[in-house]
Amino acid sequence: MSKKILIVGGVAGGATAAARLRRLDEHAQIIMFERGDYISFANCGLPYYIGDVITDKEKLTLQSPESFKKRLDVDVRIKSEVIKINREKKTVEVKEASGKIYEESYDKLILSPGSEPIIPPIEGAKSDAVFVLRNIPDTYRIKDYVTNNKPKSAVVIGGGYIGIEMAENLHALGLEVSVADMSDHVIQPLDSDMAAEVHKHIAGKGVMLYLENALTGIRCDGASYIVTLGKGTEIKTDLVILAIGVRPESSLAKDAGLQLGTRGCIVTDNHMRTSDPDIYAVGDAVEVVDVVTGNRVFVPLASPANRQGRIAADHINGFESAYGGTLGTSILKAFDMTVAVTGSNERTLKNAGIEYEKSYTFSASNASYYPGATFMTIKLIFRKTDGQLLGAQVTGFKGVDKRIDVLATAIKANMTVKDLTNLELAYAPPFGSAKDPVNMAGYVASNIINGDMKVFHWHDVSNLDPEKVTLLDVRTQTEYANGTISGSVNIPVDELRHRIHELDKKKPVYVFCQIGLRGYIAYRILIQNGFDKVFNLSGGYRLYSMIKSPISFKKINDNKKADDERAMELSEKGFKTSSNKPVKRISVDACGLQCPGPILKVSETIKGLEDGEELEVLATDPAFASDIEAWCNRTGNKLAESINQGGQFKVIVKKGNRAKIDAVNEKNEKNIVVFSGDLDKAIAAFIIANGAAAMGRKVNMFFTFWGLNILRKAQKAKIRKNFIEKMFGLMMPRGSKKLGLSKMNMLGMGPKMIRQVMKHKNISSLEDLIDSAQKNGVQITACSMSMDVMGIKKEELIDNIHIGGVASMLASAEESDMSLFI
Repeated sequence: MSKKILIVGGVAGGATAAARLRRLDEHAQIIMFERGDYISFANCGLPYYIGDVITDKEKLTLQSPESFKKRLDVDVRIKSEVIKINREKKTVEVKEASGKIYEESYDKLILSPGSEPIIPPIEGAKSDAVFVLRNIPDTYRIKDYVTNNKPKSAVVIGGGYIGIEMAENLHALGLEVSVADMSDHVIQPLDSDMAAEVHKHIAGKGVMLYLENALTGIRCDGASYIVTLGKGTEIKTDLVILAIGVRPESSLAKDAGLQLGTRGCIVTDNHMRTSDPDIYAVGDAVEVVDVVTGNRVFVPLASPANRQGRIAADHINGFESAYGGTLGTSILKAFDMTVAVTGSNERTLKNAGIEYEKSYTFSASNASYYPGATFMTIKLIFRKTDGQLLGAQVTGFKGVDKRIDVLATAIKANMTVKDLTNLELAYAPPFGSAKDPVNMAGYVASNIINGDMKVFHWHDVSNLDPEKVTLLDVRTQTEYANGTISGSVNIPVDELRHRIHELDKKKPVYVFCQIGLRGYIAYRILIQNGFDKVFNLSGGYRLYSMIKSPISFKKINDNKKADDERAMELSEKGFKTSSNKPVKRISVDACGLQCPGPILKVSETIKGLEDGEELEVLATDPAFASDIEAWCNRTGNKLAESINQGGQFKVIVKKGNRAKIDAVNEKNEKNIVVFSGDLDKAIAAFIIANGAAAMGRKVNMFFTFWGLNILRKAQKAKIRKNFIEKMFGLMMPRGSKKLGLSKMNMLGMGPKMIRQVMKHKNISSLEDLIDSAQKNGVQITACSMSMDVMGIKKEELIDNIHIGGVASMLASAEESDMSLFI
């Protein structure tokens, strides 16, 4: 007797299950219910139809009910919602669009209900211009609104996959786009360090990012809307996309008494059977096992859903197919950049209690001498004990997809980082390198595991005291002048053997270069010359500065406007810009060169230009955009244009006049010594610091004696202190919220009054100013001597505070054009 199988849900897992069932059993009766109008549609392609990348709406539907019936003899019933499961009777109740309800029996039942968008319970979430994107009708609604209403701006709430794709496609339509997310970085499967470059890229496209800013409300303002965020930010917009996330649509299973697990997901075994052996579940509503940690998790992705649909169909037909868990392998097009992840990230491993190490490498997509090579960053996360690969993240442009698939396969095969070095991967100059980026990542990680290289990471830098260690920058003098880690000394790696006597062997040496390679060479030189405590900065200064520098939002002008502005500027300075005598422009191709190659080429070429002439540079080094901006600011040349297209940067530099170049060579850092612990003076100090940082100046704040109280945590730390230290601690204010005023303190009433006035006037609090300063790259240093005298321990201070002595302050003062004592 033939089996009767019902499928609830006609997209991804459900459609795959139906097709597999028919291929395995020609005689089975298969009925697939879909409450919407469409089955088997390309839900991952929906944003690209909105952005006119896909122009034919028919291409969004892979199958129709008619084609499914004709090819596979599957009875597809659209606009039919299954509203109840009667497990005892083995029937379901189905509600048609007309309102009619009927019953259908089954031998086996497959649930593929998917997930639903999260809509926050806030004011205005269901307004006319507020949309979610889940299916084809949602897509058409957004597309029609954009076409008919011609909005000029949009706010996307949520920086996940759908949010970033929608931001890109709305931006492509010419809208001014902002993205807000409650987290500190976009694309949550990424770690924050790898997201930093994505932030820079998105902001460089002219998209505003509002991070750590949860949505609190949406209200109508005439023909527009006001979006309110958690930090009080208000954005005026014409269109809002809610892409906050999804939840499993498991209410049908819950009402039927099936076992639910993580976040309300349906629990299944590895054959996709639920707690009822005659009911299977697949897709986004299902709980899966994390391959790396073994934990049960919610991972709504299309590829696992399709595999699960096939496995359920196999098992119904007697095959012992089993689902082996989920790695969460995923990839995203974020404007011109490609972002990919597989396995576990740092947050997941910490929560699971798994010890790990990490490495960063920066490699070309193909042979750097072959035209069109771009660069990618690979982060490997691996077990400390044996180097087993636990996770990988790749950001870049070309070739990212190939590498993440190799790494996903390696994790699934339980390979170690050493195994990556032995992989034989396809090579020809247009496609790869003789040492593929995956091989290179394996070499670096193996060096760490084998003990050939000890590393320190970007987040360790703030804990280093320049008085007790040597921070050694082994890059060129040009790179060093363009920006370095505060307190470092510069000995280029090619000079290190001859200048090694300048270093103190008694001090640990923390080496860094731009990406880590020259740092490794310096590390080996030092280790073999009697230095026993040497560490190399993993990922180099490039990664450190990418993470630590503030996001720079740039409004992108079209080429004509930029050309007009350049012509006007040159005309004002006496240069002729008529068609009879155009401005001279020299072109330089720096594609394939890694830092410092492009900057050195620019520096060398521009020497041969006259004032006002232009240099057009093509480069593929991702750091080049920020490097050339810093170089221009330092040398007095003008960055007239900067465009990023598919991982290739095109910049136009106008040579500045000699007087200006000489003028900008003067030091312009800001040095602020904070001695006072008064609230009003602390506020003034941080307002000045934030203002200087906003102007692009490097700011160093040195806190000594009573000023240290500003940096104390409000909570008491569990640390050992002697009697005098305890007495000091009791008598001093614990944290910024306990500070008094220098005048009119009035037994503590004054600080409360001034804080209330500041709040009423919408002025940032001291705590917000401190937070902004750290995010804007202001270096905050606590005086080590004052800490010793006053009995303050590092554990008592807020996070990301450097510890330094008077030499640190004086070094900063020498690089500054202004020093304040507050």
